[in-house]
Amino acid sequence: MLTLHRPAAGDCVLVDGALIVATGPYEQIPAAAGARVREWAGALRPGRHEPAAARLLETLYWPDPREADELGTEPLPAGAVAMTDTRWGASARRGLQRMLGRGVTSLAGPFTRAPVRTAVQRSGVLVAAHAPAALAPGGRADFTVLADDGSCLVTVVGGRLVHRRA
Repeated sequence: MLTLHRPAAGDCVLVDGALIVATGPYEQIPAAAGARVREWAGALRPGRHEPAAARLLETLYWPDPREADELGTEPLPAGAVAMTDTRWGASARRGLQRMLGRGVTSLAGPFTRAPVRTAVQRSGVLVAAHAPAALAPGGRADFTVLADDGSCLVTVVGGRLVHRRA
């Protein structure tokens, strides 16, 4: 199914599955008439890259919201709590959710902890040395839509909408 992501501030991206079909002004994308249109009040950008992902996911504990009263809401050194494989996996998923909420679509690895590696693989986020430089037809549909203040409105990974700010 074709999906057209149409931010308010300029170019659009037409996606088919996990790949970009076309980019450019809405009026110049011929398949746009038959596509499902998603409109956002921001600017289309390639996804952000997180070069410190291995450190953030493998040395920090991202507390569960149910632990906020006891541990707060910000990441803690992993030694602050008893870490099991289950806890590592859940922590990595919460850390990834926070990254997706900032428009991150690629991470630098490697990830040595099996539960963290599994969480990253299941997220669909690309593990690479650096982020793709531009959105281009034939490329993977990884991008973000940013508000005027630089905050993330939308994150798309492999053509899937994985974060939308309410």
